[in-house]
Amino acid sequence: MKDRIEQLRSDFEAALGSATDASELEALRIAYLGKRGHIAALMQGLREVEDKKTAGQLINSLKTEVEDRIKNADEALRRAAVDREIREAKKYNPTLAFPREMGSYHPITLATREVEEIFRTMGFTIENYAEIVDDYECFEALNIPKHHPARDMQDTYYLENGQLLKTHTSAAQNAIMKKYGAPLRAIFPGRCFRNESTDACHENTFFQMEGMMIDEDISISNLIYFMKTMLSEVFKRDVKVRLRPGFFPFVEPGFELDINCAICGGEGCPSCKNSGWLELCPCGMIHPNVLEAGGIDTERYTGFAFGLGLTRLAMMKYGVKDIRDFNSGSLKALSQFKSR
Repeated sequence: MKDRIEQLRSDFEAALGSATDASELEALRIAYLGKRGHIAALMQGLREVEDKKTAGQLINSLKTEVEDRIKNADEALRRAAVDREIREAKKYNPTLAFPREMGSYHPITLATREVEEIFRTMGFTIENYAEIVDDYECFEALNIPKHHPARDMQDTYYLENGQLLKTHTSAAQNAIMKKYGAPLRAIFPGRCFRNESTDACHENTFFQMEGMMIDEDISISNLIYFMKTMLSEVFKRDVKVRLRPGFFPFVEPGFELDINCAICGGEGCPSCKNSGWLELCPCGMIHPNVLEAGGIDTERYTGFAFGLGLTRLAMMKYGVKDIRDFNSGSLKALSQFKSR
């Protein structure tokens, strides 16, 4: 009996090693553990054995071993099948799938990247800054103390912890000055928030690009040069601009830089409030108080700053008549930019 059991064990090992799939493994299980299998035949042969107890223990040991080995082999085959599916999935050919339209960058993203590249070629560093800032960054460091009436110009979203959603990218000026000192050339695009009514040219969420240049003997002429150069590169033509006085506590003197409306060609439309001009870039010479707050020596350095309206720039560049289209999520409105 013992020799017969050992022979079955050896045969089982050989058969198990050659089993390559679940069906062969099931056939092996039936052959050894089935009602008419090899182990059942051994159990029937116990009546002819003198030492039935020892033989029974050997048979049960073989049965347990066969059960465990088949179970382990089955799990190994399942794992191998999963691994095979994963490997095959990596070979997936996307061209065999149903055709899908490609996505596109948002027009504001396209305009932002283009302007960033233009300023990068002019030696400007590109910085990012937080959307949630504190009162000091957004106002006090920009020469707008508490209770100053200029705060009424910006309908601010305040948070319960005392912080706020930045109303302009100028909120980064103080941190950038302290980071780099002078001389300095930097731009920092970002999203801004104001609680105001929306119309064709106003949104409560919009994008700006703040820019600063600080060095010795900087003047308004430098500001006009850089802005005209940037706009000419964006629109691929000479752009008509105008400067008019504007009040911003963080610059002195301050200006509004307007661009001739590209939607109507200056004739007047809802996008430009029928004026023929679109306010694009509040700007001016950085106020000495702001420079001092940023650790800049005002006896040696001067500088200009501007807040370029990227959302309005994208409107002019791509001929978008309603600023609200940018935040609408309308694929019909935005899909036209996928080839740009």
